[in-house]
Amino acid sequence: MIDPKEIKNKIITKNNLYCLCVILIIFSLDRYTKLFILNNFTENTYYLNDFINLDLVWNTGIGFGLMSFDNQIFYYSISAIIGLVIILLIFIAIKSKRLEKFSFSIIIGGALGNFYDRISYNAVPDFIDIHYKNFHWFTFNFADIFITMGIIIYLISGLNKKEIL
Repeated sequence: MIDPKEIKNKIITKNNLYCLCVILIIFSLDRYTKLFILNNFTENTYYLNDFINLDLVWNTGIGFGLMSFDNQIFYYSISAIIGLVIILLIFIAIKSKRLEKFSFSIIIGGALGNFYDRISYNAVPDFIDIHYKNFHWFTFNFADIFITMGIIIYLISGLNKKEIL
């Protein structure tokens, strides 16, 4: 028989609590930046320098605006899948070792920020526009930066493993 106390002790560990703090900090940072842009953005585009603009774009698709459609059923289906992936990542993070746990926490924090927007606004506010002359990268937000950082950390940690999957 499974002892509930043993399960609780495996879930509530020092490393998991640290990772929960990472998730909450990233989620809060993402919310703050988005609310700042939404509450203070008065122009269409604000030029920070020759390479970075702030330009509010509402993204109804997944990462980098991919799969943006006006179909509500498709939007809510993708949102449900994203929610399930976040739940799966939480379970994987709980069972992972330190560096992987940290990388998953960064990903989860960013994913929760964008998921919150999908539920609250039916779109994700993206506002960082990096460009060189006429070439513009996809417009993104801080949650996207953290998701990308978490993926890079996870991939680098995988390169350090001796076994090949």
